Order: sequence, then structure tokens, then C-alpha cells
Amino acid sequence: MILLLDIGNTNTHLGLADSRRVLKQTDIPTSAWFKGVPEKALQRFTGRGRLEGAALCSVVPRATPLAHRAIQSLWQLPCLELTPKTLCGVGIHYPRPETIGPDRLANAVAARHHFGAPSVVVDFGTAVTFDVVDRAGDYVGGIIAPGLAAMTDYLHEKTALLPRIRIREVRSAIGKSTEQAMLVGAVHGYRGLILELIRELKRELKAPRLPVVATGGYAELIGSKLSAITAVEPLLTLEGLRLVWQTAHNQR
Repeated sequence: MILLLDIGNTNTHLGLADSRRVLKQTDIPTSAWFKGVPEKALQRFTGRGRLEGAALCSVVPRATPLAHRAIQSLWQLPCLELTPKTLCGVGIHYPRPETIGPDRLANAVAARHHFGAPSVVVDFGTAVTFDVVDRAGDYVGGIIAPGLAAMTDYLHEKTALLPRIRIREVRSAIGKSTEQAMLVGAVHGYRGLILELIRELKRELKAPRLPVVATGGYAELIGSKLSAITAVEPLLTLEGLRLVWQTAHNQR
């Protein structure tokens, strides 16, 4: 078994995989790394299965060494950290590769492997990111926009009368309350944002049948109603980590 860790700004996504696929997944708050909590959570998640190794990607530099330390303390395992230098499965055609979020590289690897090239990943996390693999199979860049929750939370925090809302599907395009009006703007408006950006990417890549894969927390809500989304893959980032670990392991 392989332990996978995708350390994000809000949550750390844990995965357990074999040589073919991610078998199970859970989340722990990333803030827990700074409280000494994750070691127990890691043990509960992995159970008594024998681990061959671990792979991680992290966008929280302070948490990264703590994750390495926990894995060494619990299992004395080699842990592959995904960076532009350890990347395999896609090339990189980008001015400063060290500035690319490693979770975005993991997404690109999984998209290239399962959907071919060119392809695009839309990751609905704290921010929504688009990651582009070109026809040559290289990561070439992408788009970053405010995340859905970040956008609605900002409205609540910066206005006196707008409430904090729970984001969910809304049928009508006309809100009959403040909350409904915010939901229309968030959900329907966000779909419009995604569609327009996909349209621009198809034009620039000259790829009218461009595969577009959605992942992240709001992928199902937003992506399932958009015909431009080819697939919704909640475990895409962990799958990318698995593929990188597997390739590196096979090359030894």
C-alpha cells in the first residue's frame, strides 16, 4: 500500500492506494499539523496494512517537514515529495517551474495519463485553478480565480447585511431572499465563469473537443451541470501522486 498526502490550505487529503488505484480517502484539517494531532489520524487511517512508501504534495511549506517527520516516526518509510524535479508523467514548459503548486502538477499527471493531451483540470479548492497540458504532453500553465467559498465568505465579511451561506444547488435564476440571491450569484454565476474560461482555453489550444476534468470540493456541484466538463474526478490529485510514486518506484 502507498500512503498519499495532498496538503492544502484548508484540509490535508489522505489517500491509501495500491499499484492500480486509490482505494480510500479522508480529510484532516491542515491546521492539525501544528498541534501534533496528525500522527494518530494517520495511524487510524492506514490501519494495520503494510505500507511500501509514501508520496506527498504540499502548498503549505510549514506543514511539509512535519508530514515528513510523522511518516518517518511512524513507519521509517521513504517519502517522495512531488516537485518539478521529481515530476514524471508530464513535461514542464513554464518559465519558473518552482512556482507551480505541486498539487497542480499532480492534477496534470493524472489528466495526461487518463484523458490524454491536450487536457485541462479545473480544481475547485480554496481557489479555483485551471491547469493545462498541451498537445506535446507538457504542463504549460493555467488560470487562478477566487474559490467559490472564498467569494461568498468575502461578501459576508465585507458587508453588514449579507449572511454567511451554505453553498448548494439553486433552481431559479431569481432569488426571493438575500440568501437565495447570493446562491444564484455564486452557483449560476460561477458556472458562467467556468464556461467562459473553458471557451477561451479551447480557442487558444485549438482544441474544440478538449477534455476538461473537474476535481476538488465543489467539482460535483458546479461541474455536473456543465456539458463542457468531461468528467468529475474527486480523487484526481491523489491519483496523480500515486502515478508519480509508481513511476519513480518502477524506475529504481
